[in-house]
Amino acid sequence: MIVVAIIALLAAVAVPNFLRARKRAQATRILDDLRLLDGALDLYATEYSKGPGDPVGWVDLQPYLKKNILLYNSQGYDLLGNLFNSGSFSVDGVPKINSTSFSALSDIAPSEFWSPFAP
Repeated sequence: MIVVAIIALLAAVAVPNFLRARKRAQATRILDDLRLLDGALDLYATEYSKGPGDPVGWVDLQPYLKKNILLYNSQGYDLLGNLFNSGSFSVDGVPKINSTSFSALSDIAPSEFWSPFAP
């Protein structure tokens, strides 16, 4: 009975830490995807001589992403299933995290974490 109590105590400590680490990993992954999108926007604008504010679609950015990463096939959706930048990008505009994803991860990643990609 003591062994069961010790195992239950360890589980009570470990599960919240595991969930917190999982959320932190999700936040880091979304931040990395935002950085990749920012680089893809710059490459697209340079190659096609686009000016500030010109609209950019997902199909325009996709060729500038590696094909073997999940972001390439995401169709513009983040890890939590929300559209990056609400689905619209523009040249010289910084891609933003979706406000729903931001809210879901705000307890683990404050707005300073997302800078300059915060909504």
